[in-house]
Amino acid sequence: MAVERDIFGISGPTYLKSIDWNCEHNRRSVAASLVQAVYVLERDRQLNHQSFEALAPAWWEFLHFELIRKLIDDADMSIFGAIFEFNPPKEEASGANAPRFVIAFRGTITEKDTISRDLSLDLHLVQNGLHRTSRFNIAMQAVQNVASVFPGSTIWLAGHSLGAGLAILTGRNMVKKGVLLESFLFNPPFVAAPVERIRDERVKHGFRIARSVITAGLTIAMKAKTEGSSQRSVAEESFSILSSWTPYLFVNPGDHICSEYIGYFQHRKNMEDLGAGFIEKLATQNSIGDLFFKALGWESEPLHLLPSADLIVNVSPSSDFKYAHGISQWWQPELNLQCSKYRYS
Repeated sequence: MAVERDIFGISGPTYLKSIDWNCEHNRRSVAASLVQAVYVLERDRQLNHQSFEALAPAWWEFLHFELIRKLIDDADMSIFGAIFEFNPPKEEASGANAPRFVIAFRGTITEKDTISRDLSLDLHLVQNGLHRTSRFNIAMQAVQNVASVFPGSTIWLAGHSLGAGLAILTGRNMVKKGVLLESFLFNPPFVAAPVERIRDERVKHGFRIARSVITAGLTIAMKAKTEGSSQRSVAEESFSILSSWTPYLFVNPGDHICSEYIGYFQHRKNMEDLGAGFIEKLATQNSIGDLFFKALGWESEPLHLLPSADLIVNVSPSSDFKYAHGISQWWQPELNLQCSKYRYS
C-alpha cells in the first residue's frame, strides 16, 4: 500500500517546474529528491509494484532525469543506489551548473527485506569499516565507471544517512584519484558522542577541549610507538589531499546522528582562536575510536573526519527526531538555514 511520503505529487517539490541551476535551494532540492527516488525504488521492489504501479519514476521524471542504472546490493538484492542522467527538454537550456549525472544512495530502510543488511552496514559504519563491505565496492565501481567513461562531465554524489556515509567514502576515494565530485550529504552520520546535545555551553566547550587534548596526546603516543615503521595512518597520508574537496553537509540540530558536525567545525575554529591550533590539527585528523581500532590492529577509516566542507544547518523547528533525520525536510520551499564555509589549511 502506497504511503504519502512516496507519492511525488503529494510529498515532492512540485514547485520545481523550472530549475534554476544557479540557485542553491533548487540544487539541494533536486539532489534530495533523487535520493528519495532511490528509497522509493526499493520500496516499489519490496511491494512488487509493476511498471504502472511504480511510484519512483515521478521523482526523477518531473525533474527531467532518466534512470540509467540501479545499484543492487549483492547480499540481499536490495536497491541501495541509482545513477541518473539529466535529459532536459530540447526547448530548455540545461544550464551551466546542471549535472550530467547524479549518483544517489539511500539510507537504512527498516523493513523485513532490508533491515538485517542495512543494520549490519550501520554497524560497519560505526566501527569505521564501511570501506570493507561489498556495498561500498559496488558503489565505488559504479562511480569510477561513470567518471572514466564520461571524463569532464559534471557528476554529483548524493546520499542520506547511511547513504551519505557511502557518498563520503566514494567521494574521498575519488579525490585520491584526482577527481573532485560535487557532493550533497544529507544527515551524514558522525560517529562520536553527541556533545552538541549538551545545552550548557561551558560544559560543552570544556568537554570538547578535553577530548581534543586526549586525542592529540594519543595520536602523539601512537606516532612515537610506530616511529620508523613504514605504516602510516590514513589521516596522515590523505588529510591535506582531501582538503581540496568541499562537500555540502546538510545537518539538523535535532538529529543526534549528524548534529555533532556543527561542533566539530566550530570547535576547530575556537581552538585556533585560543592559540591551540596545533592540538586541534592533530585532533581533527583523528578520533579516539579510530586510534583504538588501530591499536587493536584493525584497518579503520573514519568517515566523519573531513578537512573542508560547506555546512548547512536547518534551524527551522522540527516536530520530532524522525523529521529531523528525514530526507524530506531538504526540499521544503521555506527553510531557515545557516550556512558556514570551513576550509582546512
